[in-house]
Amino acid sequence: MSRFLLVTPDTAYDRRFRAAVEGRIPGDVQTVFNASLPGTPDELLGRSIGEVPSVVLLGPGVAVEDALSLGAVFDVQRPEVSLVLVGPDDPALALAAMRAGFRDVVAVTADEVTLRVVLTRATDAADSRRRALPGAGASSAGTYANGHSSSRPDSRVIVVTSPKGGVGKTTLAANLAVGLGSIAPMNTIIVDLDVQFGDVAAALRLAPEHNLTDATTGPASQDALVLKTFLSVHPASIYALCTPSNPIEGERINAAQVTHLLDQLTGQFQYIVVDTAPGMGEHSLAALESATDVVFVTGMDVPGVRGMRKQMDLLNELGLVPQEVKVVVNAADRNNGLSVQDIEATIKHHVDLVIPRSKMAGYATNRGEPLLLHSPKDKASKKLRELVGMFDPDYTAPRKGNHRKAVGA
Repeated sequence: MSRFLLVTPDTAYDRRFRAAVEGRIPGDVQTVFNASLPGTPDELLGRSIGEVPSVVLLGPGVAVEDALSLGAVFDVQRPEVSLVLVGPDDPALALAAMRAGFRDVVAVTADEVTLRVVLTRATDAADSRRRALPGAGASSAGTYANGHSSSRPDSRVIVVTSPKGGVGKTTLAANLAVGLGSIAPMNTIIVDLDVQFGDVAAALRLAPEHNLTDATTGPASQDALVLKTFLSVHPASIYALCTPSNPIEGERINAAQVTHLLDQLTGQFQYIVVDTAPGMGEHSLAALESATDVVFVTGMDVPGVRGMRKQMDLLNELGLVPQEVKVVVNAADRNNGLSVQDIEATIKHHVDLVIPRSKMAGYATNRGEPLLLHSPKDKASKKLRELVGMFDPDYTAPRKGNHRKAVGA
């Protein structure tokens, strides 16, 4: 469990810091309300209670000169602890701090999302350095010092798939990721594997600096810590890895790279939500090979349902259906002549969830805001929260038949 030690006499900043961190990032916060710094790292760490913290933040009110002096010693004597400087937004100061050995610098005015990203990055660096210490060995979960990864025991790769487009698959995947972010904040990522025409960036209203191609080639493919710097952050406390804006660039990504990417991410995240392209392309099959869970999505139309039946049959023949399977009927309408029972009879599998058609869903999608955030009281949002709950470790399955009430089947 990561822990944070904040050193600052500024009680207002302490409250703001705790509001940004507690309940959002695993680990507790301790604060030393003292502006003076001791001469050695061990003296400072001795002010904390319990285990040695992973991240130490020197906050507002601490003399910059003293902070830089202590930082240089910290990097030598306690390299397994990440040191972060909180100060004015000054490039010259940031450069001096990084040279002194600080792991990162964050502006005192930084918003909550930026602060959580910096802390997550600093925690990852601390964990990596601890594993690299003599005698430390590899961690049972996470990323080894050389960049190779081993899966976390609680990591789940949730592949959202459909044989046909236009069923709201990306919208569902985005809402699922946002919902899981409330269960595992900064520990959830959505990956867009529709490498040519993916819409996750639009669904989350993101303008990513880096994309899937960047993450699967070069340094990021060799080191999971580097990979994390290529991810986009959404205000809902989730990460996103989006597709390139140029469809041709997306075709450079092959199935082996997808497998390796997901292997890296399972060492870093509790939930990896994968939005796939319609159909059964090589990228989708590679994702399904790594999946712990699969969510099949269909609309309430005969071609879509028959397509799902074919897709499920094919995946069963290939041995690519994981033990955990969810079937979701999206944008359901009781007046279209097809019932839930008809769907179940066709696909030979029970329907786990029926999400009713919602006028607000399209409006929220056009705004680039997941329905769970835009209209949390909407009838479709209620069902989406049920889907999210199915992946909660404390989930208890409801009585069968409840989903039929959603459409009056």
